[in-house]
This record gives sequence, C-alpha cells and structure tokens, in this order.
Amino acid sequence: MSQFWEELLGYFDSGGIVMPPLAISTIILWYALGYRYMVLQRGNRRSPRILVKRYIQGYNREPSGIVDTAITMGITILCDNPKHRKDLRHLLDDSFSPIELSLYRGKALIKSIVSVAPLAGLLGTVIGMIETFDSLGDGALYSQSGGIAGGISQALFTTQMGLAVAVPGIVVGRILDRKQQRLQHELVQIKDLLCAEAEAVGASRLPQPEPKQ
Repeated sequence: MSQFWEELLGYFDSGGIVMPPLAISTIILWYALGYRYMVLQRGNRRSPRILVKRYIQGYNREPSGIVDTAITMGITILCDNPKHRKDLRHLLDDSFSPIELSLYRGKALIKSIVSVAPLAGLLGTVIGMIETFDSLGDGALYSQSGGIAGGISQALFTTQMGLAVAVPGIVVGRILDRKQQRLQHELVQIKDLLCAEAEAVGASRLPQPEPKQ
C-alpha cells in the first residue's frame, strides 16, 4: 500500500505545479456529477399520463422524484384554485419554475471543468517542455536518467491527466444532460395533462387537498 502512495506522489511530482489543481478539479468534478445525478431522480417509473390519472383517483404516496413531485404539486394547485382553471397553465408554470431550475444544478460547473482540464494539462506540458529545453541547453539533461526522452515524457504527464479528467466528465455529463432533457419534456407533458384533465372532468371531481393542521 505504501508503494502505491509513493508511486502516486511520484506521478504528481512529475507533472509539476499543474497537477495539484487538476487533482482538485477531479474531486470537484465527480462530486458535481454525483450531486447532479441525485438531483435528476425521476421517481416513479410509470408514464406521466398514468401517474396523473392515479393521483387524481386518490393515489396517495410520498413523492420520490421530480415527476411525481410535480404531479402532486400540480393537482394541489388545481384543487386550491378551482375557479381559476383558465389560468392553470400560468400557475403551473410559476410553481414548476423552481423544479425546472433545479434541473440545471451542477451543469455549468461540470462543463467548466471538462473544458478547462485539457487546457490546464496543455499548460503543464508547455511548462515541462520549456524546462526540458532549458536543461538541454545547459547540458544538465544528459546527466539525468532517461535523457531527453525522459524529460519529454514527464512533460506529457499533465496532458494525460487533463484528458483523464475531461473525457469521463464529458461522457457522464452528456448522459445526465439527456436525462435532464427527458425530465423537461415530461414536465411539459404533465402541465398539458393537468390542463386537459381540468377541462375534461372539472375541478369538483378532483381529490381535495387535506386540511392543514
């Protein structure tokens, strides 16, 4: 185990001053990805159409994700405002706004890190190459093990690290972005379903909200 940590520290030392920021960026990136994954939990796997009908029929279960939370919120708004069904779409838009904004949490941070990490790696490589050629000019590199190839190899460590940070972040980030788009589409679908249901059956047949204690 100690040998592993020694090799890891040696790897970071080889990369120069750019390696610590890249390591910190890796931790922040995966924290942001994990946080974004938790935020984008859909909840019940049934389609919004089925869930709307079930909740209107009295299905009473604690919401576990964005979709069923939005449905319960929308039905509560409809029951609390039975005389304003014509304005229901506007009320839903206003009420769903915090949910829709929450879908973007962590997205900007992830994009920033995956964009900057390769550039930081390239910066480290340029710094390493400058040091390598300075040593070459002084003749100091000839006396070191590995010679010129060893110096260039060390200079490329930061590029490798930058790509190792960015590539998984791009892949996982794109998957989460697709999930976000599906949830946004389902939120729009929920609004349409609630408005159509209110026009079809009337607010009198909808389940009334429980009195607040």
